[in-house]
Amino acid sequence: MSEGLKVLVTAGAAGIGRAIAEAFADRGDQVHVCDVSEDALDALAAEHPGIGTSPADVADPDQVDWLFDAVKASLGGLDVLVNNAGIAGPTGPVDTLSVADWDRTMAVNINGQFYCARRAVPWLRQSKGAIINLSSVAGRLAYPLRTPYAASKWAVVGFTKSLAAELGPDGIRVNAILPGVVDGERIRRVIADRAAAAGVSHEQMEQRYLSQVSLRRMIQPQEIASMATFLCSPAGASISGQALSVCGNVEVLQ
Repeated sequence: MSEGLKVLVTAGAAGIGRAIAEAFADRGDQVHVCDVSEDALDALAAEHPGIGTSPADVADPDQVDWLFDAVKASLGGLDVLVNNAGIAGPTGPVDTLSVADWDRTMAVNINGQFYCARRAVPWLRQSKGAIINLSSVAGRLAYPLRTPYAASKWAVVGFTKSLAAELGPDGIRVNAILPGVVDGERIRRVIADRAAAAGVSHEQMEQRYLSQVSLRRMIQPQEIASMATFLCSPAGASISGQALSVCGNVEVLQ
């Protein structure tokens, strides 16, 4: 694969998704993003008018169908699907969690990837394209008090590896990126919730998180974006079925 790709990034108007969308656009690729936040979409469109935008919640299969109608009109096809949409889900002991919170976490984090992949694959067969699914280091480690999130992110890895085997004969590569502690609004909310659950300060919980990272620092969203563009470059042409951590080596999640 080379430059000039047609790329869809879900939840691409902010955070990691926006960094990925901008990285592909900076290469000269044609990019379309969806997001649940119309304010974030408007802000992205104002700064990057060449990036197509659509409001969509990937947890709703009908909205995914509308999204792909918009992508067809915007891009005319697809070379790369980046399944980035995900939510943090609830924090707490499993016996205190609501069914609604569990279901919503699964609906966004894994069902949404399925809804998008099933629509994208016919186009990717034509283009010999690629799928990049965003998982997490919580998709390879235990994560107490975050069971819905961890379960969904382990599911992403299984989905990725199974799709890679299924679609490889069609020339489609499928990989998962597993971010670690990524700097941004989401991790600040997670740390705040964990601090409250543990009865410690935000600063203490942040230091606890970083003490579990070998490099002792947060990852920048642009580092995740660099992995995504690498996987869609000629240098990544033989990489498929992999769960690739970009995390500074997170050793444990507690």
